[in-house]
Amino acid sequence: MGGFPHLAYGTPRKLPKADSLPGRVVVLDVAFAANAGGASYEKTTLPFIEGLGSRLAMWVDHHDHDRHPDYADDPRFVLRTKAQHGACPEMVTPERVAAAGPIDTICCHVDFDGLCSAAKWIRGGVEPYQGADDDARAIDTRLGEPSERARVLDRALRGRPRDEALRGLIVRYLADGARDAAIYREFQGAAEALQAKEREAKRLSANYEVRGDLAICDATRRDGPYDKTELLLIGQRLAPISLVHDETTVTVAARFDSGIDLVSALGLNGGMPTRVSVAAKRLDEVIEVLGRFEVGP
Repeated sequence: MGGFPHLAYGTPRKLPKADSLPGRVVVLDVAFAANAGGASYEKTTLPFIEGLGSRLAMWVDHHDHDRHPDYADDPRFVLRTKAQHGACPEMVTPERVAAAGPIDTICCHVDFDGLCSAAKWIRGGVEPYQGADDDARAIDTRLGEPSERARVLDRALRGRPRDEALRGLIVRYLADGARDAAIYREFQGAAEALQAKEREAKRLSANYEVRGDLAICDATRRDGPYDKTELLLIGQRLAPISLVHDETTVTVAARFDSGIDLVSALGLNGGMPTRVSVAAKRLDEVIEVLGRFEVGP
C-alpha cells in the first residue's frame, strides 16, 4: 500500500470545492445530484466535474441518474445503477485502481459504503477484510445481515454522522486491514450514541398513519435527534412505502427489492430508486402523488 491520500467527503447535494482538493482526485460512491432539495446536477455536480478538469482520475458510483449517458465515452466515469451494484466497494477493482493511476485525493460518500470504497481503493482494490464487499451491500440495501464488525462501524457513523475525525479513523482502520482492536473498541463506544436516536425513532413511530400503501410519520415534534433510517424501516413494516417528514425534509423509502421506483414516481432525475428526499415544502405534493401510486402484488 502506497502513501495515504488526502481524504475529502461529499454528498450529492454538498461537494467540496474542487480547488480545495490537492492533485489528482478519485470520487467514490457520490451520486450525481438529483433535482431535489435545492441541489441539481447543473448547480452542484457539473461545476465540480468542470472544476476538477483533467485532475479527475476516476468517478465510481452506483446510483441511478439520467445524465450518466453523457459520460459513456469517458473511461474515467464508471457509473452504474443501484440494480446493477447494490454497493460501491464491489466496483473498486484492482484493474480500475491501476487504470486510474496515482492519485492524491479520495473524495467519498460519508457512509459505510463510501468509506469502505475509499479503504479498498487505498489497498489497490483488495477488500479490507474478507466479506467487506458483502457487508457494504447488506448495509446499503438493508437486505441481509452484515458482520458484527460492519454493523458496529455503520452504527458508529449513524450515531455520530457529523464526526469527520471518526470517518478518517474508520478509513485508516479498514485500509490497514481492520486489525486494530484498540481502535475498534473506540468504534464500539461511538456506536452506543445511536441507541438514544433509535429510542426516539421508536417513540416517533407511534405517529405513523397508514393510507393505503403509504405509511406517513410526522417527525416535526420530537424530543431529540432520531435515526431516520430506523424510523423508515419501521414504516416499511406497516406499508410498502414509508414517508418521514420534519421541518426541512420529506424522505420516502421502500424495500430495496420492492421494484418500486420513487425517483420516477416523483419526477426526479437521479438518486436511489427506493429512497429519495425532497424539501419539506413538497410534502402535500409527495403525499398526493404516492397516494395514487399503485404497488404491485
